[in-house]
Amino acid sequence: MKTPKPLADLSELEAAIAESRQRPVLIFKHSRNCGISCEAYDELHAHIAEAGAEASYNVITVQHHRSVSDAATTLLGVRHETPQAILLKDGVPVWNASHFRITAGELKRALA
Repeated sequence: MKTPKPLADLSELEAAIAESRQRPVLIFKHSRNCGISCEAYDELHAHIAEAGAEASYNVITVQHHRSVSDAATTLLGVRHETPQAILLKDGVPVWNASHFRITAGELKRALA
């Protein structure tokens, strides 16, 4: 199974945004201290287990990379929430969800 790539610095975030010009890129903001975020992270993994290789999956763990999370908020213009899933295509967000709206089914629909 594919695992989400950690985005640990600004250059990795910028590379993920650039990659979205080639294929869909999903950025997942995760908090290890939040039960809801852990459930959403499990949903992300359930989706990835069934998904093809056409999208790129990335994760920002907010406790460890807060500056990257803040930069994503600024660069993408999407208000910060945790957990949060942001789908990028052509360098811009085309869909986002937070909390219990992040399910394997919703991720599949967003990427279809």
